[in-house]
Amino acid sequence: MTPAPSINPVRRELLKNALVTIADNMLVMVVRTARSTNIKNTMDFSAAILDAEGTLVAQGLAVPVHLGAMMPALAGCLDYFGDDIHEGDIIGSNDPYSGCSHLNDIFTFKPVFKDGKRVAFLGIILHHSDLGGRVAGGNASDSNEIYEEGLRIPPSKFCERGRIDTTLMRMIAFNSRIPERITADLRAQMAALDQAEAEVHKLLQSWPVADFESHMTDLVDYAERLARAGIAALPDGEVEFTEWNDDDGIRPGPIRIHLKLTKRGDRIVCDFSGTQQQSGGAIHSIFVFTKSCAYAAVRTILDPAIPNNAGMYRPIDVIAPEGSFLHAKFPAAVGSRGQVGYRVRTIVLGALSKLTHGRIPACPGGSEFAIAASGFDATGTRFLHLEFHNTTGNGGGPDRDGQDAGPYCIGNLANVPVELIEAENPIRMEAYAFLPDTGGAGRYRGALGIVRQYRFLAAETAVQVRSDRFKSRPWGLYGGGEGAAARAFLNPGTPGEEALPSKFIRTMRAGDVFRAEMAGSGGYGDPLARDPQAVLEDVRLGKVSRGHALAAYGVVVREGADEIDFEATRRMRAERSTRGERRDE
Repeated sequence: MTPAPSINPVRRELLKNALVTIADNMLVMVVRTARSTNIKNTMDFSAAILDAEGTLVAQGLAVPVHLGAMMPALAGCLDYFGDDIHEGDIIGSNDPYSGCSHLNDIFTFKPVFKDGKRVAFLGIILHHSDLGGRVAGGNASDSNEIYEEGLRIPPSKFCERGRIDTTLMRMIAFNSRIPERITADLRAQMAALDQAEAEVHKLLQSWPVADFESHMTDLVDYAERLARAGIAALPDGEVEFTEWNDDDGIRPGPIRIHLKLTKRGDRIVCDFSGTQQQSGGAIHSIFVFTKSCAYAAVRTILDPAIPNNAGMYRPIDVIAPEGSFLHAKFPAAVGSRGQVGYRVRTIVLGALSKLTHGRIPACPGGSEFAIAASGFDATGTRFLHLEFHNTTGNGGGPDRDGQDAGPYCIGNLANVPVELIEAENPIRMEAYAFLPDTGGAGRYRGALGIVRQYRFLAAETAVQVRSDRFKSRPWGLYGGGEGAAARAFLNPGTPGEEALPSKFIRTMRAGDVFRAEMAGSGGYGDPLARDPQAVLEDVRLGKVSRGHALAAYGVVVREGADEIDFEATRRMRAERSTRGERRDE
């Protein structure tokens, strides 16, 4: 028997960095060549390197919750094709019930061979803008079966021995409202895999196959060791946390989502058994996505130097009974599962805040907002604007305010510039701004909510919106206040103003205005302990009004002077403390 190659820690680190770079380069290729705004600007994509058996070894800088689904999606393909995978093939699927996440996410994988032996898989996932279905964009909350949501692609060969399957490509194009963009995006996706294959072959010039394989295996085991050590350093305990979704997309809510998180030694168990049963709509999650969101949340409390691969998942167990809101059964629609994915992550972080005092910030804001607006412009050309604006920033933390408009640590999507929206669609953006007084009050304030306001210019525009946090507000910690609730309006400020629900589909006419006000983030610590100078600075910047400074923080800012009345502030805070309004951390 040939002895196993010895592991060189330096070469292992070099390999890790090389593989991450190859994954990142795939994403750069997609940004440069894709056509859809959701891909090239929002960057709703991810890339990874997996070993020959389908174990995740390295991932690019992308959307963390995609990566937990990468291995199940490849496993679904391997289960179907078995040994019928050859050099030059590209396999893939978008079927949630074959390991993927929802129909808009097409996963593709390319095997890498050296000397006739398969040594790795390259994986990339893109959220494609439209794959048919009853509603443009594929994210309708009120679908009941997956058959309503679009084209379901079983494990297939997009390319066989170097030849693109033109029948499959035409099938996908024929089922899309924007076929030219979908075709271009798929071509970009496959080109990125081709580029990555060439880069891996170049890397293999300095790596014997046995060394390459053993170091990839060790890289995963190394990540597991570090993850277990990081978990072991956390306090043991069992904590529970409950959150609510406003509704399920069809029936009135709220939907109860409950977690019991247990940490013992070097393992964490996330048990969602207390979550209510699935009911209807497309908001609920499939189990693969629930696990992915839970992994991403736990990842945030571990050392960022730990390699991001399958080893990090191994010490984390996720439980959700089949048929529950977080483990939907076939043939449930799951197109809007991304919205409840944010709730899964905030629940896990909320539970961890109980376990690890002083390490977790308060709940991030945002309304988990997604909009798909489609119709025909003045020339008769189809337009489709798809946008996800899932966070407004972070909650207040143990030592700082939440970053206004900052990225949510496990969402990682970019915003779409208003100029681009207007250039590509008959839509005028009339507001994109912070909403004063919406950040949760606290010693450290939560990030402000954000408003996006759209005026539709086409004769008719079909608008589908998926959002939440209208009823259940982002929570604060250790005495910090909740962030302001989300709201939505049709034609605000006019006699015909109408308050809209968090989830809807309706036709807008030329001149109609839709206003989406996203929830603010939670505050951290007692608001009466906030530095008055920090409150004054917020007033100066227009983030907090004088009235809110007084009501929430007990700080008196003189009218017209932009300065604090310190004596009045001292009296105000002393009176509130005497009345028991002060909230201890």
